Amino acid sequence: MHIHILGICGTFMGGLAVLAKEAGHKVTGCDANVYPPMSTQLESQGIELIQGFDPEQTKLNPDLYVIGNVVSRGNPLVEEILNRSLPYVSGPQWIGEHILRNKWVLAVAGTHGKTTTSAMLAWILEDAGYAPGFLIGGVPMNFGISARLSGKSADSDFFVIEADEYDTAFFDKRSKFVHYHAKTAIMNNLEYDHADIFPDLHAIETQFHHLVRTVPGIGRLVFNGDEASLQRVLARGCWSEKESFGQDANWQLQEQADGSFDVFFNGKQEGHVAWALTGKHNRSNALAAIAAARHVGVPIAQACASLASFESVKRRMEVRGVVNDITVYDDFAHHPTAIATTVGGLRQKIGSTGRILAVLEPRSNTMKLGAMKDALPGSLKDADLVFGFGSQQALGWSLGDALAPLGKIASAYEDIDTLVAAVAASARPGDQIVVMSNGGFGGVHQKLLEALGR
Repeated sequence: MHIHILGICGTFMGGLAVLAKEAGHKVTGCDANVYPPMSTQLESQGIELIQGFDPEQTKLNPDLYVIGNVVSRGNPLVEEILNRSLPYVSGPQWIGEHILRNKWVLAVAGTHGKTTTSAMLAWILEDAGYAPGFLIGGVPMNFGISARLSGKSADSDFFVIEADEYDTAFFDKRSKFVHYHAKTAIMNNLEYDHADIFPDLHAIETQFHHLVRTVPGIGRLVFNGDEASLQRVLARGCWSEKESFGQDANWQLQEQADGSFDVFFNGKQEGHVAWALTGKHNRSNALAAIAAARHVGVPIAQACASLASFESVKRRMEVRGVVNDITVYDDFAHHPTAIATTVGGLRQKIGSTGRILAVLEPRSNTMKLGAMKDALPGSLKDADLVFGFGSQQALGWSLGDALAPLGKIASAYEDIDTLVAAVAASARPGDQIVVMSNGGFGGVHQKLLEALGR
């Protein structure tokens, strides 16, 4: 089958492209914005990319168009497909029907931590010999690719998937994860996000309950017991096994002074994780991954040992370079909670004496709508200097005004070169520069490294 993917450079659709090619399909695709790491991954897989959405692409005569949720009505290629009654389907539906059917699906849902937790879970299963397939919204460094059908065994029964609550397509407004039919489902956390499609938290809770409804009776829900929102979701009805993780839960942890932690299940210590990652959020993610892996038969102690060699995910506090003893990180954080977690985790790592320079681009749909702008100052409280990037025209609100409560430590810019110059002028040896965006940010990471080198 020849499939042509609209919106192929998104993390999900790019992963779908890799899976489809590995499954023997001919794959082409198009997108408006092409940037690493997904563009690099697709090129390395020999998948043809076309810039833009010209209706002329129908001359490729694919058997099926797979349409990503970034593509909407009015898109010229979509209009041509609809006008000519050409066959099309959403990405999640295609994955569910062609990849996940007859698999033991382990789905990782939540407002935050989906990518990292999925990567941890996939690595635990890989290290235990399960050779899982996976589709993750980032590139796990242990694998070097965001998606694969399976490992050494071509007929592996297990598949780990990042289960996004965002809507499926312009013609299917359900959350993506309802198409996956998970047997093991992690619900990491749940708070308000995606203001462009959800009016309030209650609406997102409804979608999460749709996920709960799809898990079979022999399946298992691993959920964050500290989240009141998830308690409300489960109170609507649950037909599967449940295991909680958190403070007063089935799964608990005890942090040690060196950053390692002990893992407890039902009050009994079952394992110890010694690793290089930092932050409360990563420990919580690990606990969820260990619990999910146990459901498919991985012993707790073995899962803990596997995490010692976990290498995190690209764009999750990824070190992009060190110049003159100044470290530049790239991080995907774009929601205030994620920003606070990222900066707070770095503060914990370097202590109170080191300086953190936070460079932020609020470009998600939720941020553009201004739904979270008042939470920005509080999310950056652990930073010593804050540099924001975004025009009032693009955002619809003033980033400078939003950051004003931070006082003199914060500044906002509309020109990326001016931003880079300001950061470089402020930086000094020993500083940690953390760049946070869910997009390409105009290649600011390399520009910063070059400026610091000069």
